[in-house]
Amino acid sequence: MTCGSGMHSHNIYYRKQKNLMNTVETRIKHLACTHSHDMHACALLIGSPFLFDLIGQQAEKAVLKRGSFQRLCLSDVSNSSSIQAIDDISVSLVGPKLHTFTLEELREATHNFSWSNLLGEGGFGPVYKGFVDDKLRPGLKAQSVAVKRLDLDGKQGHKEWLAEIIFLGQLRHPHLVKLIGYCYEEEHRLLVYEFMARGSLENQLFRRYSAALPWSTRMKIALGAAKGLAFLHETDKPVIYRDFKTSNILLDSDYTAKLSDFGLAKDGPEGEETHITTRVMGTQGYAAPEYIMTGHLTTKSDVYSYGVVLLELLTGKRVVDKTRPSREQNLVEWARPLLRDQRKLFRVIDPRVEGQFPIKGAQKVAALAYKCLSHNPNPRATMSDVVKILESLQNFDDVFKGPFVYVAVSETSDGDIVKGKEG
Repeated sequence: MTCGSGMHSHNIYYRKQKNLMNTVETRIKHLACTHSHDMHACALLIGSPFLFDLIGQQAEKAVLKRGSFQRLCLSDVSNSSSIQAIDDISVSLVGPKLHTFTLEELREATHNFSWSNLLGEGGFGPVYKGFVDDKLRPGLKAQSVAVKRLDLDGKQGHKEWLAEIIFLGQLRHPHLVKLIGYCYEEEHRLLVYEFMARGSLENQLFRRYSAALPWSTRMKIALGAAKGLAFLHETDKPVIYRDFKTSNILLDSDYTAKLSDFGLAKDGPEGEETHITTRVMGTQGYAAPEYIMTGHLTTKSDVYSYGVVLLELLTGKRVVDKTRPSREQNLVEWARPLLRDQRKLFRVIDPRVEGQFPIKGAQKVAALAYKCLSHNPNPRATMSDVVKILESLQNFDDVFKGPFVYVAVSETSDGDIVKGKEG
């Protein structure tokens, strides 16, 4: 190659990079994020570490110009024309709130993904307990972590891994599990979270030979999970969780509930849109009937799933259990009608609580579960309403003793809720 042709190629490359930077700068200004790590998230639009200096500069300007947080949506990445041409995105989310780990570092943190460190396994892949500190990386807080590793032969992949980073890398709330960092090396995809000492609600509620959860603990968990879901629904750009279930609710040492696993989460409808249409995903028994039938997804779809979990907390039974008598195998179909009949309510409430629950509290929880499980999405409560109701039920002290009067709840043909007292 001659000097002239080399200079010509260099000029073409320079012009392309300049045009690319101008395009990204325009996009970044449009996003106007307020935190530098959110601006770094914008690099996902291109996937190039070359852009970080520019991103950092624009982040500082955005902080000065805006007083509110505007997060990067998953659709900002997946709908980008520059991304559609790339089969596998080189992700660079480098900022003050997320750490980029190497595979070797996570091997060290988990004792080479030792079987003895295995916490469990979900749709994404196995989860291992690990430990990180400043010996692993200077400035890193000493703490136990949960490391989720993508099963390369599983049904999930890069898309779900990316969704976790997009959502949990930007959203912070006391009832969302904290994402500490991630790893991206060749085909390997890993996520690093805070460690939740008591594991999942599923294990605490359903595992054999364990002490039954007291009523007050169940209500604390129900409230915490509701607050996490309400936060997602009420953020500036609503998020539909889409996979609300007991195995995705994690508990810390004092039973504070936090939502985890955002691989199936979706950005909610905006503007005049009433729903988003997507392929039906989720877990049997938890998905709302209208979502299964039409693929139409709204925040009320999450409310239905919440109602299922609330019913599981109330009954101590799994949503689907083939070992139960045939008419009781589907918990919602069996239990929902019983929530309206005070004479049959005793058949619903988990016998392991041994009658130690507040009478009025049980009535209100039954009514709330009934409303959330409405076949028609319109009369379902909003999650903010659920939070208000459950807050009023904390620390009830009217412990159940003998028969009581239950306020039955019925649903009219148009989905309205009607209360009536039964003796």
